[in-house]
Amino acid sequence: MGATAAYSAIPAFAQSDEVAALEEMSIGSEDAPITMIEYASFTCPHCKNFHANVLPLIMENYIDTGKVRMIYRGIYFDRLGLWADMLARCGGPDRYFGITSMIYDKQGEWTAAENAVGVVDNLYAIGRRAGLNQVDMETCMQDNETAQAMVKSSTENAEADGVNSTPTFVINGKTHSNMPYADFVDEFDRILEG
Repeated sequence: MGATAAYSAIPAFAQSDEVAALEEMSIGSEDAPITMIEYASFTCPHCKNFHANVLPLIMENYIDTGKVRMIYRGIYFDRLGLWADMLARCGGPDRYFGITSMIYDKQGEWTAAENAVGVVDNLYAIGRRAGLNQVDMETCMQDNETAQAMVKSSTENAEADGVNSTPTFVINGKTHSNMPYADFVDEFDRILEG
């Protein structure tokens, strides 16, 4: 399938009210005493900064040690963010966070394409570097039912948690706007000591 034909089959935004349930993408122990939900957009520069500079420290000191479970919830301000999240989901739950990291790392490159076809081609290049094959990526990216579920879930969860900017974090039910690593440490340690 040519790039233009493949692009034309990719959903811009979902419109149906009847959609399947969406699997949450999470990392860390389900038994962790802290659950942190990250609301983020793949096109958000502050989200990229969090993934580059703060998340690795949280991973090392809290997620990998069983203290924090993180759930990633995409926010779709534009179709590019939706497409990026669809690509990340192509690898399944076990590869989601690795592909997510690659997409954030290359944010300035894949979003710089001159048109939507170029953006999709750039995302496919990231997917190939992650070990995904072209046919599977195209099938995944053209899955309108999943796209509808993603948009519906994003809208409902963001409204329920009062999210209006990215990144936003809900830590054990308490909402926080973007913050430096030291503030995460303070919040996590307060909960763990409490």
